[in-house]
Amino acid sequence: MPQNVMNAKARFRKKGGAGGPQPPQTVQLARTKVGPTPHQALWSAIRCSTEAISWKNYQPFIDDIMCRHLSTTSLTQREDPKDLRSRRGLPFPGVDSYLLLKVATEIFLMTRCGILTTFHEMNREERALYNECRQQIELSEEAERLGTRYHWIQLVRRWREYTRSASVNGVETLPYYALIRLKLKDIPIKTQDRDAAANCFGLLQEKLTHPCFLELIWSYWHEEGMLVQSSNAISMRFQNRRSGTGRDPLSELETDPLRPLNSLLWGYIQDEQHRLTVPRRVYEYDHHYGLTLHGKAVPSVQSADSRSKFLEAYHRLLNLCSTVFSQDDDTTVIADGFPLLNGLKEVHLLLTQGQHNQYGDLPWNARLEMLMQEWLLARPEMREFLPGRIMVAYPEPWMDRVDSMKKLQGWTDTSALHFRDLGIYGEQILLSIRFAPWNDVNDRNEAANWARYWRAEIQGYIHGYRAVTGVDLTLDRVDATPPSTHLRNRLAAQLRPA
Repeated sequence: MPQNVMNAKARFRKKGGAGGPQPPQTVQLARTKVGPTPHQALWSAIRCSTEAISWKNYQPFIDDIMCRHLSTTSLTQREDPKDLRSRRGLPFPGVDSYLLLKVATEIFLMTRCGILTTFHEMNREERALYNECRQQIELSEEAERLGTRYHWIQLVRRWREYTRSASVNGVETLPYYALIRLKLKDIPIKTQDRDAAANCFGLLQEKLTHPCFLELIWSYWHEEGMLVQSSNAISMRFQNRRSGTGRDPLSELETDPLRPLNSLLWGYIQDEQHRLTVPRRVYEYDHHYGLTLHGKAVPSVQSADSRSKFLEAYHRLLNLCSTVFSQDDDTTVIADGFPLLNGLKEVHLLLTQGQHNQYGDLPWNARLEMLMQEWLLARPEMREFLPGRIMVAYPEPWMDRVDSMKKLQGWTDTSALHFRDLGIYGEQILLSIRFAPWNDVNDRNEAANWARYWRAEIQGYIHGYRAVTGVDLTLDRVDATPPSTHLRNRLAAQLRPA
């Protein structure tokens, strides 16, 4: 017998033979893996687009422009202020800084809102999209959401395949837009290459190839968080006007710290006639989501078309998501995506019934105005005028001023942080429902993957809603009471003497 075989047998007998000690074995239940689904590319694109117009990108963009203007006179040398006034329609002197802020904010949205859907080849456009997305979101986080490790160029290629699959007459677009295009196939597509007479009637190709991912619910939650009301209160105090009939809480605050912002605040006040009114926004909130506001400046809503069933369907969907998350965390259960798919179809149907106003100017203008208000409130001069709690680490500096204003005015004591989270998370969730053709989907894995991808945003929204209204959306009973009613009741309980 060979020596090596004999040595092996000897070692075997020394360890106890077949009945001897064995190395420990690890047994672990792992979650069942689900393969990639087509619409994941859309969700990555929505994250890229919404991050591109977020505060963390808006503030440095505006600071770079406005701080150079406020500290130098180079702007007046490059461009006559009369040209600015004629272009923006403000005939008032001394408002050049405000005009620049308004133009710069509009340019910010124009250049960053939306994402490209058409690629002529794997060239400059794809590389630009690749670089843009890479700056906005972390690849490791995106890979975890998708359940598969990707390289950024693979993600962009998936987006390219997604839009190419919905190509209509050679125009690459979203699958949802492709379905709408088939309904309107008798209407021509307007392009810049055709003559003016041919472009008199038709669908804008730019809308198909460069969709702008904006959702009005962002503005709704920021308004409920008292962003607009805080800006209005400061404008009243700057004009030496009393707000209300009783004692004005801001009357003891000196406006001297705001003196460096004179040009900005003066232009903001004089431009009031060109801003959206509260009733105009309220009617649009009701048209999109069946939501309203409560307050002295809010009229009794008598709308012609309201999404009265949206809130119930949306909250039921979030409740179903919490069930899927619990099943996912239990590795002995495979989550059932069919109830979730039906919920997505219902919410998508209600959203698209009010979709035609999504293409109008109101969501865009509301976002533009509120971004400007945030930037003004975030200025250091506002911190001197409205002292706050310095040691609270707000992710966006304007929140500090809003919370200080709430305390002075006796408004809701819920932090603006929760309202901001509801706006950001709600926008991403609803965009992913609005712009995917859910009524044409019959794959439960697509719905389950949707919930897994947006889990952080969904659970963040549920937490924010509970912090703001006191309602737990994970309970079996679906709450369809408008959040404004809950906020009004909580404020009344807050003001009620103990």
